[in-house]
Amino acid sequence: MSDDTDLLEVFNYSNESYDYSCLATQTEQINFFRFVTNGIFLNFIGCFGILGNLISMIILSRPQMRCSINYLLIGLARIDTVLIITSVLLFGLPGIYPYSGSLFNYYFKVYPHIAPVVYPLATVMQTASVYLTMTVSLERYVAVCHPLRARSLCTYGRARIYVIGIVVFSTIYNIPRLWEGKIKAEWSEEYNTTVYCPMQSNFRDNKYYQTVYIHWLYLICMYLVPFLSLAILNGAIYRQVLKANRERQRLSRLQQREIGLATMLMCVVAVFFVCNLLPMVINIVETFNLPTEDIFNVNMMINLSNLLVTINSSVNFVIYVIFGEKFQRLFLVLFCHNSLFFPGRDSPDGVTHEDSFVSNGDRSFRLHRQSTSVSRTSGSRNSRMNGSVNGSRKFGKTPSPGPCVYYPASRNSKEISPFTGQSTINVPD
Repeated sequence: MSDDTDLLEVFNYSNESYDYSCLATQTEQINFFRFVTNGIFLNFIGCFGILGNLISMIILSRPQMRCSINYLLIGLARIDTVLIITSVLLFGLPGIYPYSGSLFNYYFKVYPHIAPVVYPLATVMQTASVYLTMTVSLERYVAVCHPLRARSLCTYGRARIYVIGIVVFSTIYNIPRLWEGKIKAEWSEEYNTTVYCPMQSNFRDNKYYQTVYIHWLYLICMYLVPFLSLAILNGAIYRQVLKANRERQRLSRLQQREIGLATMLMCVVAVFFVCNLLPMVINIVETFNLPTEDIFNVNMMINLSNLLVTINSSVNFVIYVIFGEKFQRLFLVLFCHNSLFFPGRDSPDGVTHEDSFVSNGDRSFRLHRQSTSVSRTSGSRNSRMNGSVNGSRKFGKTPSPGPCVYYPASRNSKEISPFTGQSTINVPD
């Protein structure tokens, strides 16, 4: 691996002294590993992740789920969905042909033409995903550790501004990626057709551009700053959660819900750390030009890192279902048989009245007090009009039922791989 290449899997290495052929091959071992990790697992997990993110967006956009943290999670689900699609187009489908021989037209005709466009989009989505994850942790830090400031800082309008700002920043930061690739055409005597392959451009070959933007700036902006920020924020949240668990009897219902939500989102961050650790190591190796021959095969590790980043964008739905009780209830009501799980409650809007994923306000308390006062008022009226009711029963009439109020159950405590930014020479079959 050389200093001037970091575009593994998407653009093939080229310079004036190296005549690259689109029909060049890698070893059978690397092709098989790529077929398993990208061709099979990445495509399968990507399809599951797209479906899970779509379900998450539907549930989180319900009127009773409207709050700042849920809007951030909707934005994260949207960005992760686009990121998964770009991952499948750049790594999943191209990983099938070199070993199996299938998808010839996609590998040599479609993929080379879409790669120069899809690749910059993938880097934009990856940057936005990283910083939205950091924003979610920052929002939870304010809500848990500085609750008095949460009402002014953690609002729905501010969440929308945060999402838009992150997308704009990610787009501006990755604009240079538009000029990193080009397409090479080559006549194949074996297949009697013209084949194409994506190549890195002369702009991408610039030594200073590689050192400053691709190596150091990418390492700092995509890994060091987000990782350190997430570690500090979630460390403070974790200490607060431990303290809250010791004092649970003294916490209000709202505080318990905020702690429960923070615990769930800490699991999201933990998965983020695990899935992005290998891509960060590969970037560090590339940035400092460390020897790797005796440690691991770089081609295989980058294929594995692409799979891990796709997993990170695909599993949030599973975390929400496991740890988000309200999310779980809405999922069962909206997508499962209502009479099986919630007999007598057919309306998804009627199964819960909390303000947020776990809660972001005290409306449930107000509803409880209001329903209690209504019950008392109705009770006094019924006692005064008992004779009238009994009289109506004599004629076979039934009194109108009282209001049906749902009381929530008590809650227990609770590059190009754009993914690595690095590359070696990718030689297709």
